[in-house]
Amino acid sequence: MTRPRIGLCAAIEDVNYRVWNEAAVMLPRAHSDAVARAGGLALLLAPDDTLAERPDEALDVLDGLLLAGGSDVDPLTYGAPPHPSVTETNPARDRFELALTHRALERELPVLGICRGMELLNVATGGTLVADLPEALGSDRHREEPGVFGEHEVRLDPGSLAARAVGGGRTSVMSHHHQAADELGEGVVASGWSVEDEVVEAIEVPGAGFALGVLWHPEIDPSSSVIASFVEAARTARDAVAAPASDLG
Repeated sequence: MTRPRIGLCAAIEDVNYRVWNEAAVMLPRAHSDAVARAGGLALLLAPDDTLAERPDEALDVLDGLLLAGGSDVDPLTYGAPPHPSVTETNPARDRFELALTHRALERELPVLGICRGMELLNVATGGTLVADLPEALGSDRHREEPGVFGEHEVRLDPGSLAARAVGGGRTSVMSHHHQAADELGEGVVASGWSVEDEVVEAIEVPGAGFALGVLWHPEIDPSSSVIASFVEAARTARDAVAAPASDLG
């Protein structure tokens, strides 16, 4: 049996390697490693305006879509004014990932959003974002040191998809972000909250299959079961589609 094919949305970043400094399609290796550990086949998806117009061209060959972390979502995508803390956006990536997410939800293709990916899942369904948590909370506790993941506790709604993916109602997570979901999108429910300050840490879309967003970074935590749960959902959804009608009763 082939592995479920997981599309990982990547960024375009300036990268230094050997003697080169140039724009590159880039995603931290922890994401593909986590997908591989879970039994999935990681396929990197670069921002592509043609695919933004025809997302089925990519989704037809995928069993699951992973929206990874990265730059802030452009406030214009959710009708908000510019904010001085939002200085590094990528409209082409936003267009691409929003188009894929809209269509994946319509198709009930399993979707997992991580950090920026959770925020983008909320925006894709019509929600908005808190532009700058330090300003809103009066604290940098969710990103205390640039480039260093911080640890905190999250409580999860019992019986939610988030709780099932985590394997319990409370978990310690690693995070690094300065934004969060504000007004939730259509059909979206909050299912996880920071114990310390009640910031929404997990969202999901009931009725859309496996559609989960987490504000933390399960890809860097080998003990986390979130990505494994997502890959298994992709495998199950693929096998259900492939099963002969006689097998379905």
